[in-house]
Amino acid sequence: MAPTTKKWDGTAMTQTDFMERDTVLVLSNDDTVIGSESKRSSHEFTPTQPRGVLHRAFSVFLFDSSTNELLLQKRASTKITFPNVWTNTCCSHPLHGMDVNEVDGPEDVKDGSVMGVKAAALRKLEHELGIPVGELPVEGFKFLTRLHYWAADTVTHGKKSPWGEHEIDYVLFITIPSKSTLTLKPHPDEVDDTRWVTQSQLLEMFADESLLFSPWFRLITNRWMIGEGSEKNVNGGKGGWWDDLKRTMETNDFCDYVNIHRFDPPSEHMGGGGDAGPMFDGAAVVGDASKKQGAYGKVKTHKESTLKQLVHLDEVCSAITLLYLQPLKSNLESDVIKQTFDPSDLAFCDEILCKVSRSFAAVIRQLPPTLLMDVLIFYLVLRALDTIEDDMTFFDSNEDKVKILQSFHKTALVDPNWKMMGCGEGDERRLLEEFPKCHSVYAALPEGSRRVISDITQRMATGMAEFVDKDLGQGTVDVQQYNRYCHFVAGLVGEGLSRLFSVSGLEQPSLATELHLSDQMGLFLQKTNIIRDYLEDYVDGRAFWPQSVWKKYSSSGDLGYFANPTTEEATNAGLYCLNELVTDALELVPDCLTYLSKLRCAEVFRFCAIPQVMAIATLEKCFNNGDVFTGVVKIRKGMSCMLINNTTDVLGVHGIFNKFATKVIRKAETARKSGFEDPSYDRTIKACQVILELTDQETKKAARQASLMNSTLVVSSCAAGLFAYKGNMGSGHSAMALTTATAASFGILSFFRMGFKKYLGNAATPSLLPAAKINNKN
Repeated sequence: MAPTTKKWDGTAMTQTDFMERDTVLVLSNDDTVIGSESKRSSHEFTPTQPRGVLHRAFSVFLFDSSTNELLLQKRASTKITFPNVWTNTCCSHPLHGMDVNEVDGPEDVKDGSVMGVKAAALRKLEHELGIPVGELPVEGFKFLTRLHYWAADTVTHGKKSPWGEHEIDYVLFITIPSKSTLTLKPHPDEVDDTRWVTQSQLLEMFADESLLFSPWFRLITNRWMIGEGSEKNVNGGKGGWWDDLKRTMETNDFCDYVNIHRFDPPSEHMGGGGDAGPMFDGAAVVGDASKKQGAYGKVKTHKESTLKQLVHLDEVCSAITLLYLQPLKSNLESDVIKQTFDPSDLAFCDEILCKVSRSFAAVIRQLPPTLLMDVLIFYLVLRALDTIEDDMTFFDSNEDKVKILQSFHKTALVDPNWKMMGCGEGDERRLLEEFPKCHSVYAALPEGSRRVISDITQRMATGMAEFVDKDLGQGTVDVQQYNRYCHFVAGLVGEGLSRLFSVSGLEQPSLATELHLSDQMGLFLQKTNIIRDYLEDYVDGRAFWPQSVWKKYSSSGDLGYFANPTTEEATNAGLYCLNELVTDALELVPDCLTYLSKLRCAEVFRFCAIPQVMAIATLEKCFNNGDVFTGVVKIRKGMSCMLINNTTDVLGVHGIFNKFATKVIRKAETARKSGFEDPSYDRTIKACQVILELTDQETKKAARQASLMNSTLVVSSCAAGLFAYKGNMGSGHSAMALTTATAASFGILSFFRMGFKKYLGNAATPSLLPAAKINNKN
């Protein structure tokens, strides 16, 4: 259904009407529209939203170029927020659903056009100041930059003020030849007074303690507008925007469309109904080198509290086992690696791997020495390529990006001195800027591995280039395009890994020909990430949920509909869409299990199995879970440890898939009994039942062994704990005795569980061999 539009008539509404009826644009921290909210709700400062809801705004500064004067307004005493304060010419909000579209996207900001904000500015200049729309040409507005600020209206409503502002503000300058040509008829409910002032007159007003000013206007003026203001080194030493209006209006010297400048209000405007304190550490900007690529870290992460995690005792034992008793062994220190690669370049590759993918680093490091560096470099090369694809602001045009992508395998993998400066953010940027160190290691790999890496890199870059010009702000077009994108960015990775496994000699040559199974392995992981990262991707302006699926459920015709549901109908619609996509991913599991069954090397099996079991656990966590639409859903750390510990054999992996497929069925059935009519219910149950049928035999075998193991080990560990407790009680320290006993119990249980599981695993899965034995046979 197409979004509705409306004609806005400011003359027919009261201040209360504006609060209830105007729908502002709700934003992520990087200024992506993620929904809409009433003006009232977005400006309320409460304990549950201490700074209101971040939304988009604009600030117009209108100058008389003949006198260098700025038009100020004094906000009317009847205004609900910040009444009676002097401020710039006009401050307000672009709205959702206007007949003249007021919503700007990333490309509008990048090229500085922002026609939506400018349309909103013309609408409000007419409403507040009576300036006819046709009197100020839209092309006369100069968009300078964006400012992120917040302030509680404590001066008006007291320290516990229920009102405030929290905005990303678009700064618009406009000049007229003479104020004598301007029609000015202020609306009495909006403006109490107006005044034209020079810089010196404004500074005199600032010094008059009897006058009130909006906190944002005073800060903007001192920090950016006036070179002789209270802030030093204004605009990096270039002077203030107001110092040379001709330069500001006729050049782009002061235009910054990449960064968002952030600042807290003066101390007197902190507090409010939610007792909000400082939000920013000084003036910060988006694009800081410490940030992660894309939208990572810019939305909430849903995690369980430490207490809730600790009540899962089996996961606590697993964490102890993985962290202290049987950690994933790193083979980076092996002689074959030390003797083959430059030590400093090797150290860089290991360090940057941990920075760009800390969770994946340990899984790579446990690979056999004859394969480890091949996979590590394969990962870093593709991560560098992905960084180029993800950067939405570095390149002057999409054509430039496509050229870099398509030539990457002939430049970065051929020229030992190739590097790219300034692309990406944080550690990803560093990877590109110090890429010669990666090339040094790449060049020392076996020829067969280099051929695989180069081929997959070229084909992946070609696929990425295909999607560069596609507008992904609202996701992929259909499931076919969704699958195609996942093939390029993940399915090809699966193929490349299978070929590397084969050329290393650790797996059979036939594995390299299992293109379909390799592709499905990659698609399963990528689809899980896309489902989990709904909000991050939407915020970043590059989403992948297929429109042919989500448009069946979105009443607004916008992918962001699910991020801010206001009715039970909207909430349910989001869950319907989510569950259909989870089910689509679950249908890939049979092929993933088949692929794993074809592996013979224990280390390679574990390398492949760990991300697969993490994916099935994540899908179960996401299924029918509304948290997906408000942040990133993550499984417990203890559960992650338990999953990793159970990937040493087919028995454990099948048990994991069986467990989480069963949990999805229970969730679906519980929801159905409560009246939730999920359109995908039958399909979901069928997908899970297929998984249960494939894993049932191994799961029953594992259950029998687990019963024997647990009963034996619990008794022995409790006995050890009791012995430790009695031994310490003799000293009179009961608290210490209890602590020691508990630690002893967990330690003994974890230690013997590790050994027992290892014994049972070796007995049950003779088909998996350590790499050393395979190499000896070869």
